[in-house]
Amino acid sequence: MSNDEITLTAGDAEVALVPGSGGRVRSLRVGGVELLRQGERYGCFPMVPWCGRIRDGKFRNGATLHQMPLNSPPHAIHGTARDGAWRVARTGKNEAVLTYDLVEPWPYPGRVTQIAALTEDSLTLTMSVEAYDSSFPAQIGWHPWFNRNLGQDDARVDFTPAWQEERGADHLPTGNRVAPLPGPWDDCFGMPDGVHVTLSWPGQLELTVASREEWVVVYDEQPEAVCVEPQTGPPDGLNTRPRLVTPIEPLEATTTWTWRTL
Repeated sequence: MSNDEITLTAGDAEVALVPGSGGRVRSLRVGGVELLRQGERYGCFPMVPWCGRIRDGKFRNGATLHQMPLNSPPHAIHGTARDGAWRVARTGKNEAVLTYDLVEPWPYPGRVTQIAALTEDSLTLTMSVEAYDSSFPAQIGWHPWFNRNLGQDDARVDFTPAWQEERGADHLPTGNRVAPLPGPWDDCFGMPDGVHVTLSWPGQLELTVASREEWVVVYDEQPEAVCVEPQTGPPDGLNTRPRLVTPIEPLEATTTWTWRTL
């Protein structure tokens, strides 16, 4: 199938997916209003097979030490799949299925599948990582760039995390958990009952990012956008909280964004 842009529609909601640019959601429009920051680095991209930074780009799988390219020196950041071309497995009016085969520099063969399903008031993204032969640690996450301003007032961020991962000078968690601090943030938070973060553009729209996962990174240090990133583990989690993908046990995660007009 073609790797051209895919458009999904439901009611007054429209989503554009770009398989050839990292399997990214390029656009989410509700009632004609664009919710995602535009540009080839933005929209919403999948973070896989890891999320956020890996310290010094190094991770272990058992006794084997692997080195990933330092694309955010001195660290490796956001996985490899966002830099690759995904394939279109299936597409319809309001659902699309994309796949990506893990290749170098990632050292283990595997397949990532992402499903995007749109309704009139929600977008659900589901991703899985399968191993073919060797088992390996992996993470799944999403990195949406929501426009801070939709033409009137700036968005408000509302969430109640149980803790914040203390951030070191190298932008990685120190391993200590602290009481949640006020923003601005480039920080990881724990929500053991599942991620639930609401963005409200006063008088316009309210959007909730939800996931059964318990980790979320919130990044709002840029004036143009607010990022709410549900993920299966914290930054550097390949080293600190590895989730093993085996030939009989894939890793799967889902996030649902639900919106309503105000």
